[in-house]
Amino acid sequence: MLAFKIKGHNIRELVDTLIGRCDLMKWVEVSIKTTTGAIEAVANVLYNVGVSGVVIEDPHDIILANNDENAWDYIDESLINLEEGATVKGYIPESSDLVDKIDLVRQLVAALPGFGLNIGAGEVSTVEINEEDWGTSWKKYYKPTKIGNQIVVKPVWEEYRPGENEIVIEMDPGMAFGTGTHETTIMCIQRLEQHVFEECTVFDIGCGSGILSIAAAKLGADKVIGVDYDEVAVKVARKNVTVNGVDDVVEIKHGNLLDVVRDKANIIIANITADIIMVLSKDVKKFLDAYGFFIVSGIISDKIEEVERNLKVNGLEVVKIETVGEWSTITSKIVGE
Repeated sequence: MLAFKIKGHNIRELVDTLIGRCDLMKWVEVSIKTTTGAIEAVANVLYNVGVSGVVIEDPHDIILANNDENAWDYIDESLINLEEGATVKGYIPESSDLVDKIDLVRQLVAALPGFGLNIGAGEVSTVEINEEDWGTSWKKYYKPTKIGNQIVVKPVWEEYRPGENEIVIEMDPGMAFGTGTHETTIMCIQRLEQHVFEECTVFDIGCGSGILSIAAAKLGADKVIGVDYDEVAVKVARKNVTVNGVDDVVEIKHGNLLDVVRDKANIIIANITADIIMVLSKDVKKFLDAYGFFIVSGIISDKIEEVERNLKVNGLEVVKIETVGEWSTITSKIVGE
């Protein structure tokens, strides 16, 4: 295994659920070999058969970190094999319909190329979970990682002495929705480093683990509001905010997009999906300071032109587009400002 990210579930909660119920049932790990660009679609296949969360192994994440002169090597480079592509894993309890569920996974994966997706090998394999391995092995894949000019993300149990001007964000990978190593998160962090100033207000829409909200606060923002529709994400983000000692700056709210925010922000940042970004852009001007920035990420390369057109239609001027791997980030502002 190279590294992994958990999407859609609290890692520790997922581990505890598996281990805590091992006396009642066995679990099967379903692995799907695919491409970076097809990860989301393949993950959705697993959600469709009832998994609570997925593990994503993507060597492109490691390549991205290793190509950054400020990142440190935390994995043996000989293990990295881009030809193998990405792997998405889910965990299904053994039951009378287990075979049917696995067969459905294979059928759904096989159908994805019909929607224009390059899924790579598309190979589906299964293995029974070893309780001891699953419960103890995952922590060794998390090490401190510098993801911007200043920001360092580190697991709470790791020792790390910050260098000059470095800002450390403490994250527990047992908490949901990312540890900061995904391309989209890295690009967002770098934009925040450029645009956050003292006493500014930041709205983080679709805040997930709260990493961007925490980064904004530690970079000097006076007020940060993080919003997420998922109650688990809200709970996790609040815990991360407390761990990082920024409760006095960051408020995490449960709600849909901009529905629960008031007033205006100097920066609105959203690391979500292209389709949701296009919905968000229709109203974002109402909540954005006249000279503020709207930073959006989570945009797959095939959607970048559509999102750019949508921003322009809604009165926003594209300032910068960045692309790393399959993903893009757009920085925009109100036209004429």
